[in-house]
Amino acid sequence: MSASVIIRLTIYSFAGLILVGSAGLTMSFFLGFRPDIGNIERREPIDRNRAARVFVPVEGTITPGPGIASPISATWSQFRGDNSDAISTETLALRRDWTNDNPPPTLWELPLGEGYAGFAVANGCVYIMDYDEENQRDALRCLSLDDGREIWRLSYPIAIKRNHGMSRTIPAVTEQYCAAIGPKCHAMSVCALTGEKKWLIDMRYVYGTIEPDWYAGQCPLIAVLPGRDRPSVILAPVGPEVLMVALDCETGDEVWQTPNLFYWNMTHTSIVPMMLEDQLTFVYFGDDGLVGVRAEDGAILWSLTGWPTALATCPSPLILSAGPDDLGRIFFAGGYNRGSAMIQIVSTPQGQYEARMLFQLEHPVFDSEQQTPIYYDGHIFGLRQRDKRFICLDVHGNVVWESSRRDRFGSGPYIVADGMILIVDDEGVLSGIRATPSGFHRYFEVEIMDDYACWAPMAIVQGRLLLRDQMSMKCIDLRE
Repeated sequence: MSASVIIRLTIYSFAGLILVGSAGLTMSFFLGFRPDIGNIERREPIDRNRAARVFVPVEGTITPGPGIASPISATWSQFRGDNSDAISTETLALRRDWTNDNPPPTLWELPLGEGYAGFAVANGCVYIMDYDEENQRDALRCLSLDDGREIWRLSYPIAIKRNHGMSRTIPAVTEQYCAAIGPKCHAMSVCALTGEKKWLIDMRYVYGTIEPDWYAGQCPLIAVLPGRDRPSVILAPVGPEVLMVALDCETGDEVWQTPNLFYWNMTHTSIVPMMLEDQLTFVYFGDDGLVGVRAEDGAILWSLTGWPTALATCPSPLILSAGPDDLGRIFFAGGYNRGSAMIQIVSTPQGQYEARMLFQLEHPVFDSEQQTPIYYDGHIFGLRQRDKRFICLDVHGNVVWESSRRDRFGSGPYIVADGMILIVDDEGVLSGIRATPSGFHRYFEVEIMDDYACWAPMAIVQGRLLLRDQMSMKCIDLRE
């Protein structure tokens, strides 16, 4: 598809109410991918009272900048890092005694459009999905990791109103390709080095996607599918007919699609890769449950329904895969008093798979409004929505420790690097916490950002930590 091809943009006008799931919880499990699969009851689509669609042509524009890519080759290539677990595998030592009088040095900073979009790092560059409010354009920006100067941006016109922020997603990047999703469900693939557009689609028009409240929060995934040489972009449009789709990174051709058997709608969660026995699968957390899809052909291998969204679902599924005892276990949490649960995917004598509930936790024990928990050192670490404390759970759902009433962090992001949990609270205070089940211990806390609502997932490469508040971003140096 050439860069001159005009992509039709769908603008929706609608009125509707957010449907809140009932307090009661019923679980049903479905096996395989067949027309007679279990006793599936198709849910009727939610009527959002959408008005007629108006198609407006839109075309991406590349704008070069003065930036030069850094020689640093380290990567944080997608949402939650290279392994989708929010854990850095680098062995570089990080300093643990920062104070407000001796803060980490700021390598560079720059303003951004209002939002919570995070970062991917590859090819010596930082990639971020931004919004140019003055010119009313979504902008996929490529910045130098060294100094933050813009190398290129690919932008397209789209009118977006402030709605608790605008851009919220994180690109996925390889040496060749960068994939991104805009606030109003535009998906694209571009050349990671030059920004040249490979393809750009509006998922609302192509797949009938219903734009989530507060705009799209799903981050794309790039994967090499079994039997194919070129990578594909994995998306969850969650339209009336299509749940998940794989699109060729270069051409945009559809490799496969997964039917939306349950009439789910798009949430703010992202697709997570998972090895199930010896095959690659993709796990998605929809607005009424979870599903596992085979990477080879998009077939549904297992599903769980009866976990309805309460206002919004943001945390992505957490795959527990640190050892053979963890194979097949998935922890997932909802916000807004939804609680959390652990399931295990097991094979049946018939050669299929099913999801078995291991335990459920009520929201006073653990839930999460925004951030996806981390599985590290055989334990689950996360921010509890009820009281904003950081807690540690064992794999049976027992609380091992929790931070004190003083040590609360709002809804901020957290990652693990050099055996330390790095966490930012709502006001932009960065803390380093010992990442062990032995107890809560804070190494440092230091004021980093000036604005509020510092909710964007962070990224770290070679001791350089990327973080942001609503209106700006910084690259700070945490090296010893």
